Amino acid sequence: MMRSENKLWPGLFALVMVLAMGAGTANAGEKPETKSAEKTSDAVKDPAFPGIKGEWRGFDIYREGGNTVVAPKKAAEGKPWVWRARFFDHQPQFDVAMLHKGYHLVYCHVGGRYGSPKAVKIWNSYYKTLTEEHGFAKKPILEGMSRGGLIIYNWAVANPDKVAAIYGDAPVMDFKSWPGHTKPEILRMYGFKSAEEAKAFKLNPVDNLEPLAKAGIPIIHVVGDLDKLVPVAENTAIAEKRYKEMGGVFVVIHKQVGHHPHSLEDPTPIVEFMEKHVEGKK
Repeated sequence: MMRSENKLWPGLFALVMVLAMGAGTANAGEKPETKSAEKTSDAVKDPAFPGIKGEWRGFDIYREGGNTVVAPKKAAEGKPWVWRARFFDHQPQFDVAMLHKGYHLVYCHVGGRYGSPKAVKIWNSYYKTLTEEHGFAKKPILEGMSRGGLIIYNWAVANPDKVAAIYGDAPVMDFKSWPGHTKPEILRMYGFKSAEEAKAFKLNPVDNLEPLAKAGIPIIHVVGDLDKLVPVAENTAIAEKRYKEMGGVFVVIHKQVGHHPHSLEDPTPIVEFMEKHVEGKK
């Protein structure tokens, strides 16, 4: 009897070891699966917007390539936004004021394209992303400082049903005025074959305001009457006269300065203009 029991022990011991190893393998497998799931879970918790998250003037900012989004502490109903062209963070008084009102602030870099069709195409793509993927309002406020005037106006003309209002700050409205129709970059970006062809171009913002007037887009400009870089007489003054003749709203705030400083120390007049004219256009 003892011999039989002795013969059984090795088999029983082996069986116990197999079962123990199986249980150990199962337990070992559960832990990595749990950790893996936690990592995956963390990975899919995307930030509000793609890109690197940071802080800008007390607000969350997200940067990805040439695109920037600044989020308000609490988004206003309808998720309204200000779309700024050029010189992000330069004299941002209006931007900060609108962030406090619950607007998002957006910047899409198209520098060096001078409001050309190539720039408009880039803006079209980013607009689609913001409105379709992030639920932004269909009609942003467009803000353009200096050469930023070319892209906000050309984009608005291409998309008059997608604009709530325009704020131009010493904006370029005719590239013949600045930087000049002979500039190689203008010829290349617009596909002109010669300076003469660029000079004959009739679709600069000052020449192409009718679509905006028909859409009822309100416009406000801040300009320096001593501006020699972007002369008021060759840009804003022409646009103001023509737009008002079309029945459009066009307000100009004059300062006795040159091209700089931009904006207003107290942006209240610009904010109040938006409050008066943008309500219901989000």
